[in-house]
Amino acid sequence: LSILVLYLSLKDDFREKIHYLFSFDFKWLVLSFSLIIIYWVLKGIVLYYYIKKLDKNYSILKGIHLMLTTQLFHAITPFASGGQPWQIYKLKKDGLSLGESTNIIIQDFIAYQIALVLLGVIAVISNHLFHILPAINNIRYLVMIGFTINIFVIILLFAVAFNENLNKKITYKAVNFLYKIKILKDKEKYLNKAEEFVKNFHNGAKILIEDKFGFLKVISLNFIALTFQYLIPFTLMKGLNIYVNPFYVIVTSAYVMLIDSMIPTPGSTGGLEYGFISFFKNFIKGSKLSIIMIVWRLITYYFGIIIGVIALNIHKEDDK
Repeated sequence: LSILVLYLSLKDDFREKIHYLFSFDFKWLVLSFSLIIIYWVLKGIVLYYYIKKLDKNYSILKGIHLMLTTQLFHAITPFASGGQPWQIYKLKKDGLSLGESTNIIIQDFIAYQIALVLLGVIAVISNHLFHILPAINNIRYLVMIGFTINIFVIILLFAVAFNENLNKKITYKAVNFLYKIKILKDKEKYLNKAEEFVKNFHNGAKILIEDKFGFLKVISLNFIALTFQYLIPFTLMKGLNIYVNPFYVIVTSAYVMLIDSMIPTPGSTGGLEYGFISFFKNFIKGSKLSIIMIVWRLITYYFGIIIGVIALNIHKEDDK
């Protein structure tokens, strides 16, 4: 998919695009990479904040390391579905229970989704008031679908996180179904395990939601992290001596990311590139737009895979 997208992006005016690729102002390119690193660090701090409530010995470096490895599993799975299972597995390996690990990751994802939707709301309202993106045509329907999906995800996560009876029904039905199809042999054993899981899960939820100021703090950190990520196209444009109002860039990036949740390919490959071109063509056209899109994807996606692979193979001995 990546090779196909790269071919389609470079096949016309190839020489001109390669010229622009090697024309980036180096300091703006470094700043672009720095912004994504800041995004990962802030996300790692959010994870650390949640984990620290249940494991007092957990270090901030482990939180950042977990976030970096998560980038790899987000990137290589459809709908970025591999990141959260990896985090749960890793936290369980670090000594937390399955219920505690699951609860931490759900709380973290809720905070991220709220920040994502808040930025999306700001973007949609700003575009309506100031007509920042006049040429979006039919792609605006994709934005509205993506926006609806993100709202639904938040509601679903809240239901899972805070409705104990719902969780009991889901886990008990799952155990009964697996027993009926002969996957589980000892039904009572797994029902007891399911009950213990739900109990641990909701005990962890109580600890995490008691600190309402802390919940606002992690939403704010996610909001700031996303803002840094959304500014990357601005620094890349500056690298090719193009100026666009940074607020307009944030609004446009928010529109691009709202369609991310509905693209099934790993890394939303194909869809995000199309969205980027469709929205940012309001400010820049031609070969420069294609090259900025390619470098943007390199920084926000492929760079994360590389860093994730490196982080995965670095086994830190933390002072626990």
